[in-house]
Amino acid sequence: MVFFEVCILIVTLGIIFVTTFFQWRYTYWKRRNVTYLPPRFPFGNYENTFARKYSMGDWAKIFYDEFKNRGIKHAGLYIFLSPVYFLIEPQYIKNVLQNDFGYFVNRGTYSNEKHDPLSAHMFNIGGQKWRDLRTKLTPTFTSGKMKMMFNTVLQCTIPVQEIMTRHCLDNKPIMIKEVIARFTTDVIGSCAFGLDCNSFKSEDSAFRYHGRKIFDTKTMWYRFRRGLVTICPTVARAFAISILPKESTRFFLNVVKDTVKYRAENNIQRNDMLQILIELQESNRNNGKPPLTIEEMAAQAFVFFTAGYETSSSVMSFCLYKLAKNMDIQDKVREEINSILRKYDGQINYDSIIDMKYTDQVIHETMRLYPSLTTLTRECVKSYSVPDTNVTIEKNTLVLIPVLGLHKDPTYFKDPEKFDPERFSAENIHKIKPFTYLPFGEGPRLCIGMRFGMMQMKVVLTCLLRDYSFSVNSRTKTPVLDKYAFVSTTEDPIWLDVKNIMCNDSN
Repeated sequence: MVFFEVCILIVTLGIIFVTTFFQWRYTYWKRRNVTYLPPRFPFGNYENTFARKYSMGDWAKIFYDEFKNRGIKHAGLYIFLSPVYFLIEPQYIKNVLQNDFGYFVNRGTYSNEKHDPLSAHMFNIGGQKWRDLRTKLTPTFTSGKMKMMFNTVLQCTIPVQEIMTRHCLDNKPIMIKEVIARFTTDVIGSCAFGLDCNSFKSEDSAFRYHGRKIFDTKTMWYRFRRGLVTICPTVARAFAISILPKESTRFFLNVVKDTVKYRAENNIQRNDMLQILIELQESNRNNGKPPLTIEEMAAQAFVFFTAGYETSSSVMSFCLYKLAKNMDIQDKVREEINSILRKYDGQINYDSIIDMKYTDQVIHETMRLYPSLTTLTRECVKSYSVPDTNVTIEKNTLVLIPVLGLHKDPTYFKDPEKFDPERFSAENIHKIKPFTYLPFGEGPRLCIGMRFGMMQMKVVLTCLLRDYSFSVNSRTKTPVLDKYAFVSTTEDPIWLDVKNIMCNDSN
């Protein structure tokens, strides 16, 4: 009986301690005189990570709209027990991303180099290691390097056109994301790893298989891992939690290891990202610096693969969906493509792609409505006094920027739900308030592959819209963002009907 009473006492004291600690922790922003919304035990202002109602971007937009309507420029939120500095005013966003970048070098995203080596890539890492890699990898995306890779990208469109032709002949709708994802898999596999992925020849090609596996948000185990690294990254590291499936990690490590070994033994060089990493490894060795490990090389090649594979395929799928919904805009894009190609004797080349300005506008408007990263994060690396306020942001505090909220703010984009590429015309683009349009981020951590991504998207859109017309199939539901995905993608497939323009003209 005494033992039972002691157990009850211990449990009661534990509950009181935990409750008191949470209550005290949830006064963090009040004690700093920062406006906040009342948190709820135990997730704070965050959603139940295992039963979400909203995507990350939609969740952040709710708070953005609430604070913006109250005229608040910056505020406080809580993710579980962690205080999060939430930005609304573009000038404050500019300070964090650019003007005072030295205080916010790191993204604050989860990485675990020991137990999840591929997570320690350039997107996640910070500090001097990030600076060194960024400097060394930037040459991968110069105009000269992109011109060298252009024909590789163009060659990857051939099976895309073949599959479109088959669907035209069979009069069957096409699940557009699946086709574009195979295209981006082949492009990135070749441009990053120097390998032929053959995604169209086999549905279960290794790169395509692991691409799907990495972004599979349907399993509870994925949701648990993603939720844990978001709300309790320290606990996740302590328990050696890895975001990526072990099988996929082994695959990419082996691909890089085998390719590096093969090139060294056969004295082979290629114009791809892996070659840049091999040269960086050799440069470090010659300069007395620690050479890149295979794990470090694989991590950088891996992030190029995942970024190019998922983000580009999703943006292009959303783009074709919006064009299928707006046939007048689709026709205008097609007119530009045909007009530009006539100037270049019908040739799709680097220069003709660069000349397609209206296509640029269409892609940018797509990314306004469907930014790949619907929020941006930064980590305060040293105590920061917010300009013109008495607020100090402590070291290690996470900063959250609601990209989707900014992109759909009628203050900055009139009639924000309307698909209107004219927002990005030469006449109008200067009217966009700086740091309200952030599909690639901004400042020193601006997406390093931005120009490559734009080139890749314009190439496939050119090849498709030149020859084919797209309309929305009845099986397509209005796109809803996947609630558990790290980057913007749909919960349900986008189905499009496709017609060969040349065949229709001949009829």
